[in-house]
Amino acid sequence: MNENTIQNGKSTRAPAVVVGLDGSVGAKVALRWALGEARLRNSPLRAVHALPFGYIGDSVEAYPYWGGWISSYASLGVDLNDLHRAAEDLLERAIVDVGSEAEGIEIERQVIQGPAAEVLVQAASPRDLLVVGSRGHGGFTGLLLGSVSQQCVHHAQCPVVVVHTPKSTAAGRELTAAAQTESPTTA
Repeated sequence: MNENTIQNGKSTRAPAVVVGLDGSVGAKVALRWALGEARLRNSPLRAVHALPFGYIGDSVEAYPYWGGWISSYASLGVDLNDLHRAAEDLLERAIVDVGSEAEGIEIERQVIQGPAAEVLVQAASPRDLLVVGSRGHGGFTGLLLGSVSQQCVHHAQCPVVVVHTPKSTAAGRELTAAAQTESPTTA
């Protein structure tokens, strides 16, 4: 497939389809769309999961977006390596769940610490295509566009596709039901 090349002494990454994954139904639908687009473009797919930190027992001053660092996870007995491995597992499960749709596509998996929108915008270069679901795990389910997808649309230096989860057709209900049954249930 596409490989990195050397131009003017600099390594350049082949344009990719970058997709944000957070384990939500919307992200799974976005992944399927991104895989189809990567196949059409003969491009690699970069699956990115933002590992947000700073929300648990910490103040905004320690959030890396503001230039600080986090120390509260250790004080809570949470190992950041465990969180990183869980995020890697989330990416792997999402790709396994799409089955044969991923066959023949070069897939790079990235877990990057930071706020989701910032991570996704920075993960996509101007030559890439950024794909996000319209709704993730946010609390405002009535909105047509989530805060992360909205921030990506406004701040990315590349084209952004916001994939809406189909709901009104029989095929859409089937796709949504399939994505929901693939998600682990929580008690």
